[in-house]
Amino acid sequence: MTTAGDVFRHTLPELLEESPSGAAELHVLAVDDSFVDRKVIERLLKVSSCKVTVVESGTRALQYLGLDGDKSSFGFDSVKVNMIITDYSMPGMTGYELLKKIKESSVFREIPVVIMSSENILTRIDRCLEEGAEEFLLKPVKLADVRRLTDFIMRGEVKEDEKTSQKRKLSDNCGPPLSTTLPSVSQPRDSSSSGLSPLSPSSLSSKKSRL
Repeated sequence: MTTAGDVFRHTLPELLEESPSGAAELHVLAVDDSFVDRKVIERLLKVSSCKVTVVESGTRALQYLGLDGDKSSFGFDSVKVNMIITDYSMPGMTGYELLKKIKESSVFREIPVVIMSSENILTRIDRCLEEGAEEFLLKPVKLADVRRLTDFIMRGEVKEDEKTSQKRKLSDNCGPPLSTTLPSVSQPRDSSSSGLSPLSPSSLSSKKSRL
């Protein structure tokens, strides 16, 4: 199964901008209605050697990407964004609604979108990941989270089970792990094979020799 950013990462080297030093850098569009949170995520991204554009709403993000229907807005030819990170709870347009708009776009649909939220709500996490979000981060976002995301995109690695494992980690507070709720099941043993499982290669070869 192709992930949301799979196709995008195949063409990533062509889209990366160069810093003054000549090194490739990611351009991240950060969206958050909180001034403090915008400054925090902007700082974390810049420490991770990213070029950052910050806007205060989903509507402004669509305007910046040229997805608001306004011909005077920037277009893809002049704006190259490698990742979008947005808050979930925002007035007017939520991060989820912004995610849907981006994934409906033929131009920007393959760009990885990361959702941030201060609330650990499993249904919210599921809905965003099923809609195509690359990842769901709980606030406060840490530098390690940002560096892991940027390294992941730069390497172009695709991990099919990452989103599922992340949902399990985020929902740990919802109940005990399965290993503590399911009874252990013991496997029957073959008394004639010195305690080996009936399916083990040594046990099978022993039975063949007796035949």
